[in-house]
Amino acid sequence: MKNKLMKGLVATAVLAALAGCNDDETVTTSAVTTVDTVTTTATTTETTTTTTEVSTCALAGDACTTFTVLHTNDNHGRFWQSDDGEYGMAARKTLIDQIRAEVESEGGEVLLLSGGDINTGVPESDMQDAVPDFIGMNLIGYDAMAVGNHEFDNSLDVVEMQRKLADFPMLAANIYDKATGERYFDPYKIFDVNGLRVAVIGLTTEDTVKIGNAEYISGLDFTDPKVEIKKVIAEIKAAKTADLIFATTHMGHYADETSGSNAPGDVALARAVTKGDLQAVIGGHSQDPVCMEPGTNNYADFNRGDDCTPDQQNGTYIMQAHEWGKYVGRADFEYFNGELHLASYDLVPVNLMVLNKYGSPDKDADGNTTLIPGTTAIEENTGVLEALRSYKEKGQELLDVVIGSTDGELIGVKATVRSEQTNLGHLLARAQSKYELVNADFGIMNSGGVRASITEGNITYRDVLTVQPFGNMVAYATMTGTDLIAYLNQVATKTGGAGSYAQLDGIKLSVDCDAQEVTINEIGGEAFDAAKEYKFSLSTYLAAGGDGYPAIESTSIEIADALVLRDFIEKQESILVADFNPVDGDIDYISGGLSLKACPAAAE
Repeated sequence: MKNKLMKGLVATAVLAALAGCNDDETVTTSAVTTVDTVTTTATTTETTTTTTEVSTCALAGDACTTFTVLHTNDNHGRFWQSDDGEYGMAARKTLIDQIRAEVESEGGEVLLLSGGDINTGVPESDMQDAVPDFIGMNLIGYDAMAVGNHEFDNSLDVVEMQRKLADFPMLAANIYDKATGERYFDPYKIFDVNGLRVAVIGLTTEDTVKIGNAEYISGLDFTDPKVEIKKVIAEIKAAKTADLIFATTHMGHYADETSGSNAPGDVALARAVTKGDLQAVIGGHSQDPVCMEPGTNNYADFNRGDDCTPDQQNGTYIMQAHEWGKYVGRADFEYFNGELHLASYDLVPVNLMVLNKYGSPDKDADGNTTLIPGTTAIEENTGVLEALRSYKEKGQELLDVVIGSTDGELIGVKATVRSEQTNLGHLLARAQSKYELVNADFGIMNSGGVRASITEGNITYRDVLTVQPFGNMVAYATMTGTDLIAYLNQVATKTGGAGSYAQLDGIKLSVDCDAQEVTINEIGGEAFDAAKEYKFSLSTYLAAGGDGYPAIESTSIEIADALVLRDFIEKQESILVADFNPVDGDIDYISGGLSLKACPAAAE
């Protein structure tokens, strides 16, 4: 997809155009005044009065103000570069400094915003309460951030620590303290950007209530952002304190407002306000590169290095820069005739590599990767590197801190876990199904997501990450018994030896491999009822159709599987293998009249 928004509107024959504006023979004296950057020529005689609205920034001259908004979102602990040298805050600092210097040399000014979710995703950050991430943001020079739902993965005292650590405001107009009735965060901040007063309103997804930790957020109210933004806009307009109103949000972009089971996002927000009241939304949460087919509500087929056209709804630009600092979104604006114009937009990659068919950086025979075409390597800022290095090293040490123990081996070796039910497979499924934000009747774990065993003795967080290295999010789904049978007809019959082979905990069933049908006997210790609704846990990867599973509607709690497993082990302290060993007959595979441990490949 190639559809570059060209910067500026080239002016030609400027002097000739201006010379031809007044054919009246009466000699007049003109005074040029600017009100909201609309240029009006008012004569001092009674002969003529003309009003001229120029069509380009170049024609407007000094009456045109230029500025640039840079943005990232969903950092999720990626303060350090990846193992393949992608992204990282040190390279981001270099890139943003380069853009700032370029913009300022051309008479513009930069505003740097984040769409939130600084917390949760990388162990070195998680175990240090995202302190290195906030330090990195300070060094880069962020101006404001939206509060994300993952900011509440920690207790409110950690949130307060982060708020004090940040050299920029954390904004959320729709989060209230139940005890005081006051907003918990500042609702907005007004910035002087190259002489323009730009109000930036913060908003957070309502879904925080259902995907956040109830222990930490029980004292907070999350109100409807669509209602809240109207209140804030009215307040700003009444006070006449801003020329432009932006929002930095953590609500998600869902094309044409199709948010499904998610709370309404940025598109719904833009459509809810009066046209002209909200100039732009800088978003996060859905972790998409918001790049649209021009003139449509459809996502473009965006690939690394492609040009990007942001969404526009009800006169409001909507932008999002994917995730993890892989890109810095760059929006160059021009303000003249009392209107805001998007002169150019780009998602600037931060040391991104060419991907292979599996979505990982492609490596040659020597293990080397290649930057995406059209980009050059961005050097890491040495100051940021040195400031964050100690946190990287400390994080590595914390990975080896003991979080629990086991009295025997938890089996995750590939040849076994993909061919029969194992205690580790059941441990993973149970940890997810019994997680407090899930509380499901049973759990499903694909064996391909189990990458190692855990040996007898102490368990460290490094062990957990070795078992579950992919960072899949945990989700849950609800189905009637009848629909569940149809679903498990496809899931439970996955053949032995395949990564799709399902580890099933909390359910008893018989699997007719030849007929590709299941008979469910018990769920959660109670007799199965086809008319009853059942809730089960699985990863977002499986819910989306990964490993050949049927794609289903689910609710993600947006907590990585490894974090859920770590939490489970820490609470149990000692894992007794007998509690997770599969019971013969609970999951019974039948093929050719024989009782097996998995459906044979020939049955497919």
